[in-house]
Amino acid sequence: MTYRIFHMQASGNCWKPRVALHQLGHAFELIDVDIMTGETRTEAYLAMNPNGRVPLLQLPDGRYLAESNAMLIHLAEGTPLMPEDAYDRALAFQWMFFEQYSHEPYIAVARYWRHLEGKEPPEAVPGQIEERGNAALAVMDGRLAASPFFAGDAYSIADIALYAYTHVADEGGFSLEPYPHVRAWLERVEATPRFVGMDWRPD
Repeated sequence: MTYRIFHMQASGNCWKPRVALHQLGHAFELIDVDIMTGETRTEAYLAMNPNGRVPLLQLPDGRYLAESNAMLIHLAEGTPLMPEDAYDRALAFQWMFFEQYSHEPYIAVARYWRHLEGKEPPEAVPGQIEERGNAALAVMDGRLAASPFFAGDAYSIADIALYAYTHVADEGGFSLEPYPHVRAWLERVEATPRFVGMDWRPD
C-alpha cells in the first residue's frame, strides 16, 4: 500500500501534502472528495476523519492523519524539508502556527468565498478580512526582507504551508504588489526541485 490523499484539487491545504510527497519522491494516490455535496459528512468518511474535512492522509500502514500542517511535519521527519537545528525547526513550526492563526483565516477564507463560492464573505466586522489579511502579508514581507525562507536559509515545510494560499491571494481579493519580498519568495519556492503547482496530479 502507498500513501493516499483524500482531497479537493483546488484546496491549498490539500496541495500541501501533494507537493511534499512529490518533492520527497514518494508515490501516492489521490482520492477526490466533493465537499460541496457532503461527501466528507458520510458515515464512511467520518469513520476515517471525525472532523469531516479534507485533506486526509492515509499512511502506507493504513493509519490516517488529518490537518495539513500535521501531515507536513510527519512527512518531513528526517528529510531536508525539516530543519536539523532545533531553533530553526521551532522557527518553522512558529510560521506554520502563524499560517493557521493569522494567515489562513483571512486570505484562504476570502479566496473560498470569492473564488469558489462566487460570493462576498460574511464578515462580523466590515473590512476585517482585508485588514487582517494584509497585516499577515506585511508580517511575511518583513520576515522575507531578512531571510530567503521562513525558517532560515533553506526551504522547509514552513514555506510549503505559507505558499499554499499566498500564491493565490489575488483570488481572494488581495494584491501582492505592495509586498516585493513575498513576490520574490514565491519565485524561490517555485524554483525548488520537483516543485509542482496546485493543478498538478500524479500520473
